[in-house]
Amino acid sequence: MIPQTTRDELFDLIGSLTSDRLSAQLRFVVEIDRLKTILRRTPIIDLSRRENDAEHSWHLAMMAMLLREFASPGVDVDKALRMLLVHDIVEIDAGDTFLYDETGQEDQDEREQRAADRLFGMLPAEQGTDLRALWDEFEAHESETARFARTMDRLQPFLHNIFTGGAMWREHGVNAAQVRKRMAVIADGSSQLHQLVLGLLDEAVRREFLPAGPAA
Repeated sequence: MIPQTTRDELFDLIGSLTSDRLSAQLRFVVEIDRLKTILRRTPIIDLSRRENDAEHSWHLAMMAMLLREFASPGVDVDKALRMLLVHDIVEIDAGDTFLYDETGQEDQDEREQRAADRLFGMLPAEQGTDLRALWDEFEAHESETARFARTMDRLQPFLHNIFTGGAMWREHGVNAAQVRKRMAVIADGSSQLHQLVLGLLDEAVRREFLPAGPAA
């Protein structure tokens, strides 16, 4: 990686060659490359390495496009795609918070709000406002579109666990009762996909990908 001083000089050059608007946009483009360095707990399906946030976001966007027929009629799938491309950008500063890490979730909102302020604040005002609004809507998960987007966000790592024999579940001592609780929100975005998850989870327990855990 080139030194920070060199980066600053290059951005100064860009600023002298073009508009402030394009300069700000390109600073953001370069900054979000860092999303590729944020590792998640989930391995990729061939188990060769851990998935990064950029790959995760791309995979979710593809899923939303392909599974749009399972969304409720009020869902704006194109908007959901934009949400999913934006939703983890804050982890450049805040880091990835593991779904089953209750301690890490205690200050997650504070860390991510601070990251959103900085990162979306890099952009020209109206673009920063637009991306921040997408992120805020996703985080609130009150709209039908946000709920469908969150369904994709929960379904993708679940499928990775199913097709890796429960690799992440095993590594972190996660049981089916915990998974069932965390996957319940999928029903808000798609009842059909939620029923699929429950069936696959029962099969995962039968195959001993993870223990059943305490009865509900």
